Amino acid sequence: MSANTLSAVVETQIHHLCLGDFPCGYGSWRKNKDSAEGGAETEETDALLDLLSCPHSPWWHDVSWSPQAPALRKLAVLSPECLHTNFIYSYFTTLRIMDKGVSIVDNGLLKFSKLEELVLNSNRISEIPAENLPSTLKILELRANWLSDLNSLTRHVPPRLKYLSLGSNSLSSHEDVSNLTGSHWPQLVCLDLSDCGFQDQKALLSALSTLPCLKTLVLEGNPFTLVPSYPGFTVDSLPQLSCLDTSWISPEERHRFRGLAKMSDLIVDLASATVTVGRMKGIPDPVMSGDENAPDFPVVTHSYFITYEFLSHQTPVNLKVGSESKFDEEHVTEDKSRDADPQSNKNCEREMSRPDTMETRHVIAHVSRHSTSKLAWSKCMDFSDTQTYIVSDLGSFKKFLNRGLYLRVEEEKVLSWPAASQDIAVTQPGRTVKEKKSGKGKESPIKSGSTREKSKDKKKKAIPELVQDAPIRRSLGSVHIPLQSLVKGDHKVNVLCDLGALYTESEVEATQTLEKVSSHKKGDEESKQRGGSGTGQKNTASSKGKGKGKKDHQVDVHTDSSVSVQLEPVTVELRVELEKWQSASEAHQLLLQH
Repeated sequence: MSANTLSAVVETQIHHLCLGDFPCGYGSWRKNKDSAEGGAETEETDALLDLLSCPHSPWWHDVSWSPQAPALRKLAVLSPECLHTNFIYSYFTTLRIMDKGVSIVDNGLLKFSKLEELVLNSNRISEIPAENLPSTLKILELRANWLSDLNSLTRHVPPRLKYLSLGSNSLSSHEDVSNLTGSHWPQLVCLDLSDCGFQDQKALLSALSTLPCLKTLVLEGNPFTLVPSYPGFTVDSLPQLSCLDTSWISPEERHRFRGLAKMSDLIVDLASATVTVGRMKGIPDPVMSGDENAPDFPVVTHSYFITYEFLSHQTPVNLKVGSESKFDEEHVTEDKSRDADPQSNKNCEREMSRPDTMETRHVIAHVSRHSTSKLAWSKCMDFSDTQTYIVSDLGSFKKFLNRGLYLRVEEEKVLSWPAASQDIAVTQPGRTVKEKKSGKGKESPIKSGSTREKSKDKKKKAIPELVQDAPIRRSLGSVHIPLQSLVKGDHKVNVLCDLGALYTESEVEATQTLEKVSSHKKGDEESKQRGGSGTGQKNTASSKGKGKGKKDHQVDVHTDSSVSVQLEPVTVELRVELEKWQSASEAHQLLLQH
């Protein structure tokens, strides 16, 4: 008998009960009922029972695999003469063999002639022959196994079976749907098909409607539950149902969805998800610690935008006028950081305009990258960016939601310079004005203040035409947003993404400057201590470098203030919402619109 067969695992569990060993069974440790006094090594019955039930006892065993196991051990103390082999097998009515590596359900299980509940979750069972199941079985749980079809199970279904759990198995085919009808399961009351791969909602519900006794149904986690018509279509298609996805169906809910099952034209296996990016706060001011003596050129501008990747099969419907969208026709991976090519958006639009688009988009899935519009810095940047994505490959959509969404905060910096033809006309007059005032021939850059002074002159200088360098982009941070709850039945994920505190480039440079200055000062103090410098030398050195020292001190104060500021974390508002019909009348309005 192989170790991975069900009967072998059960036999091992029974052997671990030690029904014939101390403190169970017969032995010198038992007090003889016929004798008035026991031997020196005998134990009272109550003491033997305590050894079985006390968690700190070395004879205590985990018996959670069957509620009959502890009762059987107790019986082995009180009446060990009853424990013959057939009695033990017939004593068990429940077996819970979970995560034990079972791969074969053999006919050894038939020895348990009164078995009513069999739980085999989280094993490696790929096939379960129904002829090896006791006819007395009422509950069968096969969740999280390797089942890929139900053919072997439906050949000889236990006639009394009322509860069947098949969740988290690779079941999705039309053949699996045909094996879930009333002709195979006439007594079934509860059915768990959660986290399987069913995508055809109408076909599955048509089969389940033939189960005459079905009252409780679990379907959450299947790809088709992501479509707008779920759960309304299910509620109206199965009028005998009392509980759906662990929630009781109220009369008010059934009334709201009445008539939806007849609107077959509306029931399309397409999911619609809306992603909204709201306000962003916490970005440090990029010019907060800028140098006042910096030249006018280049002119530096900063803008910020949000990027994320989402699954779609077509160009998403843009609900915000003026927002910027970019898409890749290639399959984008999680760690992909390049920006989408604008040409890709044109290619995507051409593909959607082709006559055979409706056929091809049901087959090919891709992850597209979207960028919000770029905003200039402010304490609170409101993107108000809303995108709706239509997805037809529901299986891929489920995987995408289980993986989650990756959101990035991007910064774009642009340097602008005067056009080459205007360099002389702009810079030369500025030097002449300063030469007249200071009497020096030193060239200095043009300041905005000097430009305003020149506006009073008779010969006004035109504002130079600026030429922009290529944009410099960098990612300020990224965050992962889990979306598994949408697969588990939630309709909306509303989250405030926290990317932590960020530093501007000037603050990073200021930190490096502070470290260099501190290191330089530390070196000077050490050299003075080694040289035994006197008070006079210190005063002399101070007087010689008075101006420079003062300037250095000012830089230190400025640097300390820029670094010591407590920065608030960068936060971004994000909402991901699945479209769900709230009533049959809402669905009817859509039918009229189309």
